[in-house]
Amino acid sequence: MTKTTIPLLCMMFLLFTACSDDDSDGPSIDVPETYSFERNGQSTISFSGQTTRIMMGEELISTMMDFSESEALMLEMYRNETAAGGDADPFGEAALNDSDKSIKSKTAASRDFFSANTTEASGIKADFETWINGQVSEVFPNEKTLATPGVAGQIADGGSTRYVNSQGLEYNQLVNKSLIGALMVDQMLNNYLGTAVLDEADNRTNNDAGITAADKNYTTMEHKWDEAYGYAYGLNASASDPNADLGADNFLNKYIRRVEDDDDFAGIAAEIFDAFKLGRAAIVAGDYTVRDEQANIIREKISEVIAIRAVYYLQQGKNALPDDRNSTALYGTTFHDLSEGYGFIYSLRFTRQPNTDAPYFTKSEVDGFIEDLLGDGPNGLWDVTGSTLDNISEAIAAKFNFTVDQAGS
Repeated sequence: MTKTTIPLLCMMFLLFTACSDDDSDGPSIDVPETYSFERNGQSTISFSGQTTRIMMGEELISTMMDFSESEALMLEMYRNETAAGGDADPFGEAALNDSDKSIKSKTAASRDFFSANTTEASGIKADFETWINGQVSEVFPNEKTLATPGVAGQIADGGSTRYVNSQGLEYNQLVNKSLIGALMVDQMLNNYLGTAVLDEADNRTNNDAGITAADKNYTTMEHKWDEAYGYAYGLNASASDPNADLGADNFLNKYIRRVEDDDDFAGIAAEIFDAFKLGRAAIVAGDYTVRDEQANIIREKISEVIAIRAVYYLQQGKNALPDDRNSTALYGTTFHDLSEGYGFIYSLRFTRQPNTDAPYFTKSEVDGFIEDLLGDGPNGLWDVTGSTLDNISEAIAAKFNFTVDQAGS
């Protein structure tokens, strides 16, 4: 394995001394070219639980567009209450039916944000069930109905057909994009990368001594970091080189790719990956200062991905507003973009400001954005104005180092 050695502190003496490992006050960190770490010739990387939940999410959002399926099935895909040998097999993938994992159990379940905030956590979990219920009870019966203000149904979007509720919202997009924040981002930024989890109990002592978890080849701290990594890269073809096929799922991985493909933000994928890689190498070296510095970089960059895409979809929705607001058949593109925007706004609640215990946006701020998005008239997105979409976009961008123009194009 090819490695690059990075000194932790390079002491330079004026005119005489060059940087070297000998000048470091701490251990040197051997950083591999790819996300590859071994002990005794075997990989120490494991994030199968994250891969499982991403796959469960993929099946759920796909099933939400199958008008022949039941609410009970979709709720079971979310809850997986009859897991591992129960009577129901909700998933098409046998391994998922055999798993004791679930989407719901890790939704709004981070140590840092929700362990002492169970009321909000329960409300967030319930939102997903409400959206699943709405898809079946409101949208499915109106599959053949043309959507109009106040009436759920179908609406054309170019060569696609969208299915919306009476306010113009696509419930499948709310579930999809909101899970990016409530599951992937929350678990990554506010759980596995937090010191409460990384340094829990004897984790530091055991990591320093190379004491592995029971019957495993990794230390507990190494594993927790890898679990955060898995929520970004759990379905990539190669765990060691995930940027080679970004877009491997319909959740966070896909939107790291979308932001990376925007010239205004090119390089962000490498920044996220490199921070994961250096942080993991720092754990191996026992340098927890560097580890935490990388966790803060990940928090900043992943939060930017969520905010950029929120603004992007708000602006795309604004651009697609029909010139004739009475032309109801022309709203399909707007509704699709703004439904995705709704999900990314919802996901802002789970972002994390670096070097703090706070999200970029509080629950009340996020609730206010959603209220504004649907509040320009009695029919929600049918009545939304460009000025409202601009105002929300500006408020989001103001907390980051990008402009609405950069994110919105």
